[in-house]
Amino acid sequence: MEDLTTGPIPKQLVKLAGPIAIGMIFQTAYYLVDLYFVAQLGDAAIAGVGSAGNLQFLIMALTQVLGVGTMALISHASGRKDREDANLIFNQSILFALLCATVTLVGGYALAGRYMGTLGADAATTAAGMTYLKWFLPGLALQFALVAMGSALRGTGIVKPTMIVQVSTVLLNAILAPIMIAGWLTGRPLGVAGAGISTTISIAVGVVMISFYFVRLERYVVFDLAMLKPRLEAWKRILKIGLPPGGEFLLIFVNIGVMYWAIRGFGAEAQAGYGIGSRVMQAIFLPAMALAFAAAPLAGQNFGARAYDRVRGTFKTAAIQGSTIMFVLTLVCQWRSDAFIAFFTDDPQVVTVGADFLRIISWNFVATGIIFTCSSVFQGMGNTMPALMSAGTRLLTFVVPAIWMSQQSWFELNHMWYLSVGTAGLHALFSVWLLLREFRGRLVGGAS
Repeated sequence: MEDLTTGPIPKQLVKLAGPIAIGMIFQTAYYLVDLYFVAQLGDAAIAGVGSAGNLQFLIMALTQVLGVGTMALISHASGRKDREDANLIFNQSILFALLCATVTLVGGYALAGRYMGTLGADAATTAAGMTYLKWFLPGLALQFALVAMGSALRGTGIVKPTMIVQVSTVLLNAILAPIMIAGWLTGRPLGVAGAGISTTISIAVGVVMISFYFVRLERYVVFDLAMLKPRLEAWKRILKIGLPPGGEFLLIFVNIGVMYWAIRGFGAEAQAGYGIGSRVMQAIFLPAMALAFAAAPLAGQNFGARAYDRVRGTFKTAAIQGSTIMFVLTLVCQWRSDAFIAFFTDDPQVVTVGADFLRIISWNFVATGIIFTCSSVFQGMGNTMPALMSAGTRLLTFVVPAIWMSQQSWFELNHMWYLSVGTAGLHALFSVWLLLREFRGRLVGGAS
């Protein structure tokens, strides 16, 4: 375990964020590698994989329930030096992961057709998405085990093993993708099916690697057969903290789904441009997300140790560092947004849509970084409901106007991007206000 209750906060944030950022960069490379080779298959393939890939946000909502609840409770237990409770939560999270994986496979295969039929711009896009999902769903199910074990380590202040696993699996995926998708070496290209197969195989290898680490090297939180029996009280504790962050990601899934649905009338080229642009945007978000992910266990251990001044300091430091980085990245996107899109496709219509999306949406980068930071500090404090309340405002400020605008004769793609920017700013302001109110209400007394 890494004790995060003493020492300079900026140094600890950077120390935690570094490996997290590396792991997330390689994790995002999963999608960019697949996207690069899928893009060679045409606009329908890009749009289909993009629409199907949006399902990952739904799975991320479920993994957030598990991951955030596990990380927060283990960080609190680590802060107060309660190893028995940390181990109980870890083992119960493994059981929870098995249940969620089963639900993902059964529900995914049962509802995939209806899902793609709703979002696909045409028959070719729908067919590509269905093919991809068929092979991608097992990989999505396996992510629950990765999240459970990675979150347990993050709660104890350990992030390097997870980073090593992520890097290794992405390198494997980078090797498999051209072989499976384009038929390198084999001469038998599998197209979008190959994209799903390569990702699933890579995630499976990652699960084996991190399991090996826990069996052979981890000593603070370990597999314990006596604790691997269902304990509903522990599940309730995980769900109490984890459900609101899961709701946050579910709202992201809804927002992106509405975006795909609203622009479907502009054709596969528009969905392809948005799909590439949104993936690039996710990659650009990595620095802010890494700092936010680092803030959660840092705030959590100090909250458990009642070092409340360090909880406040964690938010201040992460918000300043994240906003600075995101502002620089905003300027980069204003300068050459087209270059990011043109790397994946030479279709001028797709490049135009993707570049316009990235140029406009980059104005919400700073706001998004602040939202991530606020949400993570809420997670560290063990009260995640305010973050869900803040995210829920997007249903009124974005989803409702987006649906209405898409039905108007004057509706254009850029209207959707500008609406997203405005609503992100409101979301950020509300998140900061709720967090400051939480500080005033709960960070009273405690050790200095």
